[in-house]
Amino acid sequence: MYFLMASFVSSVGMLFILLAKIGLRNHISVRWQHYINLLFFVLLALPFIPEGFFSFAVPPMRFGDRQIVTAIATAGNGPQLTYGMGWLQDFAVPVSSVTSGYPWLMIAGIWFAGIMACTVMMLWCNKSFRLIKESVKPVEDGEILSLFASCKVAMGVGGNIILGTSILIKSPMTVGLFKTIIILPAKKIALKDMRYAILHELAHCKNRDIQINAVMCMFQILYWFNPLIYFIFKQMRLDREIACDDAVLKTIPKAHHTDYGETLLNFIKTISHPTPAELFLMAGMGGSKPQIVKRIRYIASYAAETGRVKTKSVCAFALIVIFVFCQIPVISALAHSNDSRFHFRADNVIYEDFSAFFGEFEGSFVLYDLENGLYTIHNRDMSLMRVSPFSTYKIYSALIALEVGVLEANDTLREWDGAVQPFEAWSQNHDLTSAMHSSVNWYFQDMDALVGIEMLQSYLSRISYGNSNLSGGIADFWNGSSLRISPVEQVQALRRLHHNAVFDAGHVEALKDVLRLSERDGAVLFGKTGTGSVDGWMTSNHGWFIGYVESDGRTFIFATYVEGDDHAGGSAAAQITLTILEDMGVY
Repeated sequence: MYFLMASFVSSVGMLFILLAKIGLRNHISVRWQHYINLLFFVLLALPFIPEGFFSFAVPPMRFGDRQIVTAIATAGNGPQLTYGMGWLQDFAVPVSSVTSGYPWLMIAGIWFAGIMACTVMMLWCNKSFRLIKESVKPVEDGEILSLFASCKVAMGVGGNIILGTSILIKSPMTVGLFKTIIILPAKKIALKDMRYAILHELAHCKNRDIQINAVMCMFQILYWFNPLIYFIFKQMRLDREIACDDAVLKTIPKAHHTDYGETLLNFIKTISHPTPAELFLMAGMGGSKPQIVKRIRYIASYAAETGRVKTKSVCAFALIVIFVFCQIPVISALAHSNDSRFHFRADNVIYEDFSAFFGEFEGSFVLYDLENGLYTIHNRDMSLMRVSPFSTYKIYSALIALEVGVLEANDTLREWDGAVQPFEAWSQNHDLTSAMHSSVNWYFQDMDALVGIEMLQSYLSRISYGNSNLSGGIADFWNGSSLRISPVEQVQALRRLHHNAVFDAGHVEALKDVLRLSERDGAVLFGKTGTGSVDGWMTSNHGWFIGYVESDGRTFIFATYVEGDDHAGGSAAAQITLTILEDMGVY
């Protein structure tokens, strides 16, 4: 989804550059138009640049400041929770996400299939290209080699460039990403025509056109679905040839410009249409007949670049460069609006390596010291990845229900309707405390239904809870469906709750009593686990433990997320959290 949106923005930017080039064609020199073409590559690369790559305010990473001596926690090790085992049991009903992701999987599959098809076509073109290279015979004629050496000096090109001939080509061309070969037709060519042909091909070498061709091929494969790319690259190839013509015209006397044009026409007489290999893998003197016509017109009207034209060209190039780099925040904004990740930037962050505590699991740990305003984060990438909150959302479900009067702080008992439940602990009446401890889905689903989707949406938007997307339906939006939140956002939501400006203070205190788990050496732990098992193309298991510790007047807010095999759940996240907190001296 992000790639499609980003590529659309890039296409709009490329269209702007193309229109600017057309409008300014008579005011920008050929050489600078060629430079402007290279900016298309920047726009095409933007969708592939990792989020945050251009962020210059990324806080410094710090690793290894403390020696981690504790291995991954297992049940029975480290500090334990005192409210029975309910908090360490993984109550989760498997949910399916195949249908919700299927359209994007289809689109990704079609895109990949197109890439494979284009790659096969390029490989086929490369086969004919290899036949041409294998047919090349090095030039041994002393007179031609002497001419070649003088042309290199005139064009200002150095390096080991091989000059050869081939019976398989009809017009001169240059090949070779690393070992450059200029190939001339094997037929007899007048020295005058040969000189102009060699100068033209040396101009390709000087401009690095073979390497640019390779980049064009790569982007044409990746953007095979975008017709604008084909048109722009066609124009770039024409501009490339005109730029080489311009370089030759600057090198030879003005009286010989007509001769150069005639040489070009001599070669076009033998060309019907360039092959795919010639278009995509080589740079040559030829081209399609409409392109040759445009080049002849340019040669006939050639005028040397004046200082005024150069100044206008530089100014136009600078303005277009500024425009291109202004696209970077647009792409970043798309990444920010993308539900899959949270855009986070802060100076007060320490990045620690807690992988020893996570063992076999992938995951993230985020701790926020409320008094010092300091984040400690393990696994920056996963800490910004948005996933379903699962049962950790029930903290806010309860609070909103209290706020709108669906629940009363002194009367939270709800009767079980007798429906079959997946767990014995759910098959009974519950009040808010027991429902939270056993993570009873039906209790909170009933509360949400009574509150209503519009009221829930209003409150979640006000507290900036993840992506605040409730489109998955009133019963399941928080359970592997549309609502998603990152570990950093979990911490920020709890921090906003601590500085409460939305909810009644009495309701927050009532919820705080429900979330209280244990006390140790004067420090009090509050929290909620969450466990999810999502069936898609393959089953994935997820675990959360979020909450905070109050100790000696200080508050530490945390969120731990794990994913992995069948054992990845809220209990694993809780044990990992407790061991890290103990190691840090927080709890």
